[in-house]
Amino acid sequence: MAHPYVPAELHLPGFVPLQLSQTQILVPYLGTSVFVVLAVWLISGRCGGRISKTDRWLMCWWAFTGLTHIIIEGTFVFAPKFFANKNPSYFDEVWKEYSKGDSRYVARDPATVTVEGITAVLEGPASLLAVYAIASRKSYSHILQFTVCLGQLYGCLVYFITAYLDGFYFWASPFYFWAYFIGANSSWVVIPTLIAVRSWKRICAAFQVEKVKKTKLG
Repeated sequence: MAHPYVPAELHLPGFVPLQLSQTQILVPYLGTSVFVVLAVWLISGRCGGRISKTDRWLMCWWAFTGLTHIIIEGTFVFAPKFFANKNPSYFDEVWKEYSKGDSRYVARDPATVTVEGITAVLEGPASLLAVYAIASRKSYSHILQFTVCLGQLYGCLVYFITAYLDGFYFWASPFYFWAYFIGANSSWVVIPTLIAVRSWKRICAAFQVEKVKKTKLG
């Protein structure tokens, strides 16, 4: 059966066309994401001002990104035949739609599956741990956030560089290139970069304070 992906000769045995529209796919995802962010924001606000607004926003981000890694990306990793399911789940439809912007997903490109697997299994839970670490003011909060951000940035670099090396031609149209390939991934470049810089400064400041203390005691 013909499919909407590039290249047209991509072999997808048993391909089942999309049964949900773009709106039916995006609205539930965006709505759920807003709900998660709003819930974390409201819950974190009940801590009597103990958590700063910046940290509350960070908790929202880590909750959103952690659940996205585990639930959305995790279903891709562990459902190799999502494009051929006769009774596709919502997540099957998500990845068939997203593959219009990057057909390496529906083609099960090994590098893409590997990056997504690491992201779902390691970075997802670590992101949720970051929510707890910020809320509880754990000593490892910034080193954890810095580490996860580096992992996310590394994954994005591999994602974009391998696309370039493989020909940079995996999208059905310019719309899907900008909306999915670029737009849907840009947050995981910009936000982790900002968080990594912030955490790096906090870690360096903490070491500087410790150094001053040791100098005074010495």
